[in-house]
Amino acid sequence: MKTSIIAVIGGTGKSGKYLVQQLLENNYPIKLLLRNPENFMLQDPLIEIVKGDARDYNSIQNLIKDCDIVISTLGQPAGEESIFSDAAKNIIKGMNFHGIKRYIATTGLNVNTPFDNKNEKVKMATDWMYQNYPKTTADKQKEYDLLAESNLDWTLVRLPLINLTNESFATETSLEDCKGENISATDLGKFLVSQMDDESFIKQSPFFYNI
Repeated sequence: MKTSIIAVIGGTGKSGKYLVQQLLENNYPIKLLLRNPENFMLQDPLIEIVKGDARDYNSIQNLIKDCDIVISTLGQPAGEESIFSDAAKNIIKGMNFHGIKRYIATTGLNVNTPFDNKNEKVKMATDWMYQNYPKTTADKQKEYDLLAESNLDWTLVRLPLINLTNESFATETSLEDCKGENISATDLGKFLVSQMDDESFIKQSPFFYNI
């Protein structure tokens, strides 16, 4: 069986680095979208670099061509317009064009779904995000709505504060509520890789956290 080629968006971000590490440890060939390839120091024969921006449809086209699965840990670039729904539109369009179905992405606690039963703390955090970062927060919700309307086999993983550590802890998933305040970036990387073959959360948006 041929090894799947994985397209990765946001692979140089805080949590993205851990995802790339997990993919390499599992011997997956990766195509990595980079805005500034000259700043990328990791040398590995499994990595192919594609220069571009997730807001540019041609960049996404070049990235996902010949890939089997697309994973995004895209973060918001400082001082720029909100990126999430624009990137999602390009990814959905590009994946449909190339006939790729499986899309795994990460987002924040502030995204709401019809299945939620958020605890008071998470509701307050969601409200706080809407008050302080209204555009980005609304744009992340729009990303969820775009995916929900798409025909992709998507999973949008909702996360609390990401702890940049190589340590692993017990984890839990829930479609209704986030009962943990942190997630280890290592645990997140492992979970995202596990979702490539796991169909439990297709067309769903689970919370994932350490307990």
